[in-house]
Parts: sequence; structure tokens; C-alpha cells
Amino acid sequence: MKLEILHELNAERAARRPVILVTDTESGEQRLVKARDFARDPLGAELEKQLRMGKSANVEAGGKKLFLNVYAPTAKLVIVGAVHISQALAPLARSLGYDVTVVDPRTAFASPERFPDIPLVAEWPEIALPPLNVDPYTAFVAVTHDPKIDDPALLHAFERRCFYIGALGSRKTHAKRGDRLRAQGATESDIARIHAPIGLAIGAVSPSEIAVAIMAEITAVLRLPPKQKEEAA
Repeated sequence: MKLEILHELNAERAARRPVILVTDTESGEQRLVKARDFARDPLGAELEKQLRMGKSANVEAGGKKLFLNVYAPTAKLVIVGAVHISQALAPLARSLGYDVTVVDPRTAFASPERFPDIPLVAEWPEIALPPLNVDPYTAFVAVTHDPKIDDPALLHAFERRCFYIGALGSRKTHAKRGDRLRAQGATESDIARIHAPIGLAIGAVSPSEIAVAIMAEITAVLRLPPKQKEEAA
């Protein structure tokens, strides 16, 4: 790999921006394609597919055999609310390779005894969230049912362009949440990004089942192309 490509690759990875290194397996020629340039690239569709899957692959295009080496940031999951659902969701997400953090200013809930081996931040969202570097490779879940905690957290998720934003509550609860968020400057497109009621509709009842529904929905948003996402919903 040329030093120039290596430096560019390392810079993109440090900034948590996905890239794919395209290598001609016969000539050894290489080029680095940044995610923001996929749409303009001749391999655009294949690059998008492999990035969604998070896997490197051999492909053939234009009479050439190519290897697509995918460099995607480790996905994060920020859970706002150290509730029973979170106790099931955090280890499940970790088992799927997510970097998980639980945020809740209520120290009676956000305790190491309830969340062994899971990073906890027992602060209000305004203090807890900025240091977490929430970004487009972050799934964001708000489950406290307390507007004083959930609402500022959701506003932060909008600003940081999280790939998934979900919030616990019925449709009636979500309608009231939307009114509050609009009053605080959220746009209609922001509100539309919230998955609420949270999780895929699988008839989940228990906290553990709801956690499965949430992770299934997060996975669908991360992995499926747009049309299939709509069908899954």
C-alpha cells in the first residue's frame, strides 16, 4: 500500500468515517473510496452493499477482479435510561459487537450492580452526551419515559445524525413528545427519524423481548437497503 493511501486511510478511520480500499488483484493497483464519494463511483452500488454488510469481498467489474476491503467504524449504542429494558439490551448489543454506554442521572438506576461490565454515565444528557462523541455510526435509544431526560438526549441525537434513533412510548406518548421537541427547535424531518413505538412489531412483551425487537430494528436500519427497511418496518 502506498504511503499516501495509508495516511489517508488512517485519517479517515481516526475520524470514524467509513472507507473502502479497492485493490485490483491482478495488477495490485489500489485506490481508496470514501463513503461520501460512493454515489459518484463506478462501483457505487457494490461499495454501498459491502459497507452495509460490513464485510470485505471479492468482486468482478469491468473485466477486472477486485478486492473490496471495508473499513467501517465500530458501531456504538447509547442507551439513555438505565431501566429493565436496558439491562437486557446492553449485553445483547455488546454480543453483537457494539460499543455500549448507558446514560442516566438517576444513580439508583445507573449502578454497576445492575449493569456489570457496561460503561455508565450517571449525569444529565447535557453533561453526559458531548464527551461520548455520538456520530452517524451511533444507534441512540431513549427509554426513561421522563421528558427531562429523553427530550434533550433526542435533540442531541438529531444534531449528531445518528443512524438510528428510537424512543419508548405509545403513539399517543410519541405525539406529545413530538410537540415538545418541535417547541425546542426540532424539525419535522427530525421527528420523522424517531422510531416510535420502538423496535420491530414482533409482539414483544417482556423487557428481554423488547430488547430483541429493538436490536432487530437497529440491525435492519444498519444492514438493509432503503426499500427492504420499509418492508421490515
